[in-house]
Amino acid sequence: MRFTRPARWASALLLLLSMVFAGSVGAASNKPIIFADMSWDSIMVHNRIVAFIIGHGMGYESEFVPGSTPVMVKAMMLGDVDVDMESWTQNVQEVYDEAIASGRVIDLGPNYPDSWQGWLVPTYVIKGDPERGIEPMAPDLRSVADLPRYRELFRDPENPDMGRFYNAIAGWQATAFNERKLAAYGLDKHFTSFVAGSDAALSGSMLRAYERGKPWFGYYWGPTWVLGMLDMTPLEEPAYDAKTWDESAACAFPSVEVNKLVTTDLAERAPEVVELLRRYTTTLALNNEFLAYMKQNKATAEDTAKWFLREHRDLWTGWVSPEVARKVEAAL
Repeated sequence: MRFTRPARWASALLLLLSMVFAGSVGAASNKPIIFADMSWDSIMVHNRIVAFIIGHGMGYESEFVPGSTPVMVKAMMLGDVDVDMESWTQNVQEVYDEAIASGRVIDLGPNYPDSWQGWLVPTYVIKGDPERGIEPMAPDLRSVADLPRYRELFRDPENPDMGRFYNAIAGWQATAFNERKLAAYGLDKHFTSFVAGSDAALSGSMLRAYERGKPWFGYYWGPTWVLGMLDMTPLEEPAYDAKTWDESAACAFPSVEVNKLVTTDLAERAPEVVELLRRYTTTLALNNEFLAYMKQNKATAEDTAKWFLREHRDLWTGWVSPEVARKVEAAL
């Protein structure tokens, strides 16, 4: 079919307008940036902090895709997911190594460099709490080596001749490691291993003891809301040693890197977003803080992200240009 001259002019005008419009929105007119939205609260908040910044400051749309870590990293290799804000690399070492070796995924370094897991007690057990009228219960308790002297303090109500150690969740790898550690330290002669059925049960036991000013001894990890709310003291252990860990686990838990991953495709199509993510760094304390806010206020991940941006302006404005910062602040 031949176009008449008016049709040619109309087609040319339409093409010109589309080119002008495309140039005015730039990179933000591309497909949305897809975040791996795993099942824990901290990554959901980090995703929405970034989404708010790039949405209001740079004009990018964001989408959040739920799934497990191995599935999400595989999806990044296929180009179906762009960003993983919390890659616990040692927990998925094989698939992580595969992703990096593929050349399709880039590790931008730590989101927070000080993730933690270990054994702890309420600080008032050691130091007391004058404001609550609590006297020190175990003033000399510093390390796992001191625990046999305090078996009666942490008495197991179901087995009064033993102390109670609140272990991790049934089925978790950490639960088995904790039982190995108890045996290696000789503490299995003094403490029972009480395995919780869920995180709610474990954190609930800690919170109830804390609210009543009672002793509690167990395992926990961070970042978590409960460590953001409660003043807890980790017990000292021998420093992590790979050989000792493999043989008996009679040392501290190994640290786990919590890094940010992006695809090479994202680096090409949205370099300003990748530069933001490269600069994006938090701490365990900050994560505990916003998770505690989320819990205490029954806030959504979106609301918590906005709260974080309002509370920590000096931090996040260092990740972006002044122009982007002004746009984000105007949207808060």
